[in-house]
Amino acid sequence: MTTLDVQVVRVFVDSSGAFGNPLGIVDGRQVPDADRQAVAAQLGYSETVFVDEAEAGRIRIFSATAEMPFAGHPTVGAAWWLHSQGHRTDVLRVPAGEVPVTRADGYTFVRAHATWGSTFDWHQLDTPPDVLAASPAEYSAGHTFLWAWQDEPAGRVRARVFAPAMGVPEDEATGSAATQLTARLGRNLHIVQGAGSELLTTLLPDDWTTVGGRVLPAPARTFTY
Repeated sequence: MTTLDVQVVRVFVDSSGAFGNPLGIVDGRQVPDADRQAVAAQLGYSETVFVDEAEAGRIRIFSATAEMPFAGHPTVGAAWWLHSQGHRTDVLRVPAGEVPVTRADGYTFVRAHATWGSTFDWHQLDTPPDVLAASPAEYSAGHTFLWAWQDEPAGRVRARVFAPAMGVPEDEATGSAATQLTARLGRNLHIVQGAGSELLTTLLPDDWTTVGGRVLPAPARTFTY
């Protein structure tokens, strides 16, 4: 039996520190490759990060069902946590490629290409109340992104994501979907997702984007497998 210390952060919290998507962070040196999928599934987060080389920013990301070449809330959360531990990590290295990190005014941002994330079914609804009225039970497969303009001139969006393909009935905050919506709409966005998590994006040339937000620590836990 192996006992792991699991660090936990909440990614994309709002201005009061509420909401956010929990992320598990594990020392990858303690978990063989063959065990990582099972550990991620048993921990129960939408994604878990395994830190293989902290100083080099080398991480791998697993959902409950698969390894992910890139994901937004894990990279933003891992970048914040590594910095909080004293690591000057300005680039994360994930299977999809190098992910530059920037920090400003309490926000952590990562740069990624809009093609790196999962494939989503996109549904624009008429109003934010229509988005809030949706039931996860109506979505039994794939990855579905529901959204509506909250304030179109200001680029504010209300959204929800249902991801049963990842073993997640509803994802509280989905950074890779935010990068894709930014590229699809061709503009910077302020997305409020789930119960109230907040994601900020910037459109860059050639469908490169940044996505970021606030991150806060949550109570750590131990896990035995």
